[in-house]
Amino acid sequence: MTDEPAWTPVPRIRTHQMVVEAIENQILTGALQVGDLLPAERMLSEQLQVSRAAVREAIRVLEGQGVLESNVGSGLKAGTFIAAMPSEALSRFLRLHVALSNFGLEEVVRTRTILEVESVRLAAAEQDPDALAAMRDAVEDMDRPGVTREEFNDADTRFHIALAHGSGNRLFADMTQAIRESLRLPILKGFRAQEDWGTVADTLREQHRAILAAIEAGDVEGAGALMSEHITTAYRALLE
Repeated sequence: MTDEPAWTPVPRIRTHQMVVEAIENQILTGALQVGDLLPAERMLSEQLQVSRAAVREAIRVLEGQGVLESNVGSGLKAGTFIAAMPSEALSRFLRLHVALSNFGLEEVVRTRTILEVESVRLAAAEQDPDALAAMRDAVEDMDRPGVTREEFNDADTRFHIALAHGSGNRLFADMTQAIRESLRLPILKGFRAQEDWGTVADTLREQHRAILAAIEAGDVEGAGALMSEHITTAYRALLE
């Protein structure tokens, strides 16, 4: 005889979560788009038949996610608008999950490799002057005499973010920026643990210069191969 199924009470969904879902559904169906104004708090609470407190809490949650942007005051710019999700919100989300190990470092690195290899190939084809200038500045900062490990890491991060923006693909750029920034502290920890930091730094400098040269030369295939080698080499050294 099989055991009888055990039934337990299901948790009640908080009202503000229902409001969040209602707003998200309007975005997903295309009824709300970037720049659109949400109904006023009182009107939205009446339309959804929930309390104004629930609407207020839902807006706060979506603002924290970078989905909504509220402006106080009066005039055309006042109210709560649908905002393009900023890279900062996505970066914050990934940083927290990496810190909590919800995403394993190996998973993040593998994803970063896929994104950055394609980004560097696109950057070599696009030849965006602003991105190239930012990459050159980052390489110069890494080459600066007396640069600290923290400063080197920050310049390294700027290089990869500039490269991602040079791809011309905004989604690639935001995802790459979020992943790279989420790895900033783990990478810095690895840098600090290096006993032979000089050798490691010289290798990374050489690889960054080679990647930049390949991009400037428009060498799509070469840039992709160099980026794959760079990420593999960097993480092997850090993990060891």
